[in-house]
Amino acid sequence: MSLHPQVASLRARLVAAGSRPLYTLGIDEARAADLAAARSAGGEPEPVALVVDDEFPGPAGSLPVRFYRPRTDDVPLPVLCYFYGGGWVLGSIDTCDAICRSLANATGCLVAAPGYRLAPEHKCPAAVEDCCAAVRWLAEHAVRHGGDAGRLAVGGDSAGGNLASVVSLHARDHGGPPIAAQLLVYPNTDHLADTASLRENSDEVFFNHRSVDWYWRHYLADPAQGREPYVSPLRADSLRGLPPALVITAEYDPLRDEGESYARRLAAEGVAARLSRYDGMIHGFFGMRGVLDPAADALEEAAAFLREHLAPPAPQQDGASAVEASA
Repeated sequence: MSLHPQVASLRARLVAAGSRPLYTLGIDEARAADLAAARSAGGEPEPVALVVDDEFPGPAGSLPVRFYRPRTDDVPLPVLCYFYGGGWVLGSIDTCDAICRSLANATGCLVAAPGYRLAPEHKCPAAVEDCCAAVRWLAEHAVRHGGDAGRLAVGGDSAGGNLASVVSLHARDHGGPPIAAQLLVYPNTDHLADTASLRENSDEVFFNHRSVDWYWRHYLADPAQGREPYVSPLRADSLRGLPPALVITAEYDPLRDEGESYARRLAAEGVAARLSRYDGMIHGFFGMRGVLDPAADALEEAAAFLREHLAPPAPQQDGASAVEASA
């Protein structure tokens, strides 16, 4: 395979504009450039019925959370907690705004996008602690925004996918809250990865192996943290008992192989895991619906997975015995 024609056109435009890799910029400049790129490539944000900004108590103080509700009635909706990407260094609720709007409309979910502390100001495990706190808070308080916390999923892209997988591991290991599904879009899963995709993807115009190294160096307080399962979930002793997962990867992405290894290991250990690779695509494509047509396909695939796993339980048929109902 080769680059999708729309990806090749995007590359030509970036070269012509003289775009610089984010890892060559200062932190503040990189954050601004990342937000500008997300807004430029994300397309026109979809309208939703209601957007509400709130706060939740994080371990080190209050943090923002934004709710996207696709309908105005009082019917409790399943909840998707979506963590934005950005290598734990960049990103914000605003960078995932278009994704959250699209997922809210396509899934019928109440989508919650929590903020979390970023590196290098706040090193690992600050982001993990904040995201775990966000999910615990949602399990208790989503009802205030019309959510049914009994149908709660987590998701995210890139570092957000890493955090969604880690939150799922942490919830399994620490008694909840129950998570019904995990949407993992090209997630980081192993700090020590030495894969073909990591070695091969060196194009400086796109996310590459230098980008990966730059983010990890800013995120970790100590390289030894990279061996811990709540940092590198692929290194967990066991993945049994985790929620059903959809793992989406891109062909031209340094994180492709570690994401696919995670999906295969989930399946090997009894988790209902699906793997979906998008050929010709690059890291970040999931949020590029404005310039890459396959992004819309990936969003719909993600939405279908979430609709399947967040559907309300089927009502018990009249006359069914207790034994039949529990069988």
